[in-house]
Amino acid sequence: MLNETLYNEKELLELISEGDESAFAKLFTHYRNRIFSIAFKLTKSNISAEEIVQDVFLKIWLKRANLNNIQNFSGYLFIVTRNNAYKVLKRIARDYKIILITEKDQTLATNDTSDLLMEKEYNLVLQNAIERLPNQQKEVYIFVKEHGLTRNEVANRMQIQPDTVKFHLAQAMKKIRAFCMLHLGTFTGFTIFLSPLFRNN
Repeated sequence: MLNETLYNEKELLELISEGDESAFAKLFTHYRNRIFSIAFKLTKSNISAEEIVQDVFLKIWLKRANLNNIQNFSGYLFIVTRNNAYKVLKRIARDYKIILITEKDQTLATNDTSDLLMEKEYNLVLQNAIERLPNQQKEVYIFVKEHGLTRNEVANRMQIQPDTVKFHLAQAMKKIRAFCMLHLGTFTGFTIFLSPLFRNN
């Protein structure tokens, strides 16, 4: 059974490296909950964990041509997830001027040139998508996604109803998802993991 499982995963990775979207969707379904669980344990945040799931699978798709070179894919996924979690924690620490990770943790972030270029490309597309949002949608998105505020906190700050915050965030994520799909490729599977990251708090 183990050999069959490993063989099937290897076959999926080969198909994904050739651009097979359905194979990628199967891989996502198989690993999504495990990645979310790891990310949540590290960040203690549903929103951050969802963001990490999105980033991890986006990285896999953008680097799909190199998948055949990965010997231990589950181990690779754990490392990528952990590194993304530490990046999120570092961003939170910077925003709130607190130190959440040690110098040793910082060394876990990859210095691979291709990773940096890919991340730069993704962040540029994401920022462009955010800048195109209507003012209220942009404001809600930044409060929730970049500052980590809850729906009620955003509602109090903007003097609007919590349900209005939820609506604006859903609309913002819909537009961001569409923009990213357009500028990062036509891969239809993006709709699986570029989903609204907002959950009730």
